[in-house]
Amino acid sequence: MITVHHLNNSRSQRVLWLLEELGLDYEIVHYQRDPKTMLAPPELRKVHPLGKSPVLTDGDITMAESGAIIEYIVERYDGQAMKPAAGTPERLRYLHWMHFAEGSAMPPLLLALIFQRLPSMPMPFFARPLARAISNGVKGRLVEPQLRAQLAYMEGELAASEWFAGAQFSAADVQMSFALQAAQKRGGLNAQEHPHLHAFLARIEQRPAYQRALERGGPFDLLG
Repeated sequence: MITVHHLNNSRSQRVLWLLEELGLDYEIVHYQRDPKTMLAPPELRKVHPLGKSPVLTDGDITMAESGAIIEYIVERYDGQAMKPAAGTPERLRYLHWMHFAEGSAMPPLLLALIFQRLPSMPMPFFARPLARAISNGVKGRLVEPQLRAQLAYMEGELAASEWFAGAQFSAADVQMSFALQAAQKRGGLNAQEHPHLHAFLARIEQRPAYQRALERGGPFDLLG
């Protein structure tokens, strides 16, 4: 039996969504973030040494990293339904977006979150102006230009095709969902400048499997 060790408001939500898309049986072990630190609880270290989510167990197999988990599920359980055929241009696009999600899209979004929170972290009162200046400087000179460039790139790609790998929905769309939801929350993604990305998010959130995953996983609200 597949078991997903699921942390609220995390990447593990897209693993639940993929399992629902494929109609697979699975169990969920729920974990809640620490309300002060927003970190995963120490209990997750009993499942995987890094103590992060998602972690998937399947018999004697334990998998971490959401991208690797998605590829494992697709390879073991799906056949060809959730990825384009080998040797096609769509398959190359699929591979690109599967790795782009965490390799390129997420790092500036994580930096945006860190520097957004920096001025409000515990520190002597006289250090706050300096922290605010550093935060604004890094965001303005480094983070925000990267985010704008990436969103423009992704917007252009989805202007040419409905889904990331081409005309058909695939696991690459599942993998890309978290980065785009994070960008909508704190990365500047909006309907006016990015209508195709906005429409993509609307499409996935209307999918029955996505809705079922929310029902099983619980409320999903990314850190702002």
